[in-house]
Amino acid sequence: MDGFIDIYCERTAAGFWNEPINALTNLAFIFAAMVAWRLAWQRARKSPLELTVIALVAIIGVGSFLFHTLATPLSAAFDVVPIWLFFFAYLLLVFTRISGGRAFDVIGYMVATLLGFVAIVFVVGQLGAGGTLNGSLQYAPALLAMAVATAIALWRHHPVWRYFASATAIFIMSLTFRSLDQAACVATAGIGTHFLWHMLNATVLGILLVGAVRELPPAEAGSELEPGRDRNVI
Repeated sequence: MDGFIDIYCERTAAGFWNEPINALTNLAFIFAAMVAWRLAWQRARKSPLELTVIALVAIIGVGSFLFHTLATPLSAAFDVVPIWLFFFAYLLLVFTRISGGRAFDVIGYMVATLLGFVAIVFVVGQLGAGGTLNGSLQYAPALLAMAVATAIALWRHHPVWRYFASATAIFIMSLTFRSLDQAACVATAGIGTHFLWHMLNATVLGILLVGAVRELPPAEAGSELEPGRDRNVI
């Protein structure tokens, strides 16, 4: 395998199984998706958008597995693209649920999020920090979005705040381990800490999915809001 990508501690040469721990820990994403899918499927009303978002978590696991085994530029795209597809699809799901499906509100939320995303990426690029912390700063928009969602949900006293808060706290830990992978290479006997990014990040996505399924269910037919629950919380 010529021209392989070597950016993690565990990889020391070309080869499909040169990152076995980094590769196999992607099963955590599959497990998280299976748990959320089971919860969503048990509900009488099925939501195509919700099921798509859940499926994207499984695809993240597959894409990351391909990258940590093939280590090629193409497999790197399969690793990164599903992550950001999930980010925007999950936001679309949440915005749709909290707005009762009102198209104007959903579009407004998504445009504001996209502008914020571009602004953060621009600032990180201007500071020349994009390559620091093992590239973890690329996930700053996701961390900020989760923190803001937690604060607003808590302010509105919506029970989903607990899921958002837990996911945010674990995501900070996850990013820390992702950032320390190379620095901890010697101390971890060549294993690194990137595999913990996989396991903790799968936990984060699982919590976000379960939170959406349990606390932000789709509106009943003919009604914007589920009886007894105000979902306009963010």
